[in-house]
Amino acid sequence: MTQKNISDTKHWLRTARTITEALPFMRRYAGKTFVIKYGGHAMVDAELATLFASDIALLKQVGINPIVVHGGGPQIGRMLERLQVKSEFIDGLRITDANTVEVVEMVLSGTINKSIVSAINAAGGRAVGLSGKDGNLIQARKLRRTTRDPDSNIEKVLDLGFVGEPSLIDPKILTSLQSSDIIPVIAPIGVGAGGETYNINADTVAGAVAAAAGASRLLLLTDVIGVLDKAGELIQELKADQVEKLRADGTITGGMLPKLETCVRAVNEGVEAAVILDGRVPHSMLLEIFTGGGIGTLISR
Repeated sequence: MTQKNISDTKHWLRTARTITEALPFMRRYAGKTFVIKYGGHAMVDAELATLFASDIALLKQVGINPIVVHGGGPQIGRMLERLQVKSEFIDGLRITDANTVEVVEMVLSGTINKSIVSAINAAGGRAVGLSGKDGNLIQARKLRRTTRDPDSNIEKVLDLGFVGEPSLIDPKILTSLQSSDIIPVIAPIGVGAGGETYNINADTVAGAVAAAAGASRLLLLTDVIGVLDKAGELIQELKADQVEKLRADGTITGGMLPKLETCVRAVNEGVEAAVILDGRVPHSMLLEIFTGGGIGTLISR
C-alpha cells in the first residue's frame, strides 16, 4: 500500500469515526426545533457565510428544524452613510427615526435576508425569507429605556424612535413550516399596533421566537468564544439562576449581559437550553450540536 493510500485510509477512518460519534445526537434532536441567531463576523466573512449556509442545510437534512434570525448592524450603518442619513446613538443604542427605519427595513428584510436565503438554497436547502411583518409574526411595541444623568443623578426616559421589542410572537407560520422542508430566515423587523415598523435587536427576537416555537435550543453566534470566568477561561455550563451572581461579582459585564439576559429569559419560558458560541469558528454549530463536549457556554434551567 502506497503512502498516499495509507493517508487516504486514515482520512476516511477519521471521517467514519466522526459520523459514528454524531449519530446519537442526530437521533436525540430529530424533529426538534433549533433557533439560530446569525450575525457578527460570521456574517460578513464570505467563507464563514458559505459554511454557515451549508451547516443550516445539513441540520434540516438530518431531521432538525432550524429557524434563522439574523442581524445586520454594520450593513445598516454603511447604507445610512451611503444615503447620507444621519444616525445618532445614545448609550450605544441607535436612534431610529422615520427615515432611518425605512433604511433599516430595506437592508434587513431586503439585501441581507435574501443573501442568506440564496446561500442556503445554493447549499442544497430550501430557505424562505420572512420579516416580522409577514403574517404578523412579530408584533412589537416601542422600547422604553431610561438613563441617569451623571451630574444631577436624575433619571430620564430615552426616546429611541422606532426601536422596539416583541410584544407577541405568532408562531402559526413557523409551525406550518416545521413539517415541510422549508427553512425560515427571519429579519428582526416588528409591526406595531398601528402598523408602524420597529427595528428590534436580533438577539431579543431570536430568544422570543425560540420560546414561542417551543425550541429545544437557542444558539447565539457571537464574536467571542462564550462566557468567560475572571481568569479568562470558558465557562462551559451555567444554570439560569447563576447568571445574576456572576453579574453581581463582576464576572459578566458589557455586551455579554444582554445576551445572557436573552438566554435566561428563553430557558425560563420553556426553551430546553441556550448556547452562546463563537461564530468565527468554522462549523461551530455542528461542533456544538453533534459532539459531547460542545464548544460554547450552555445555559439551562
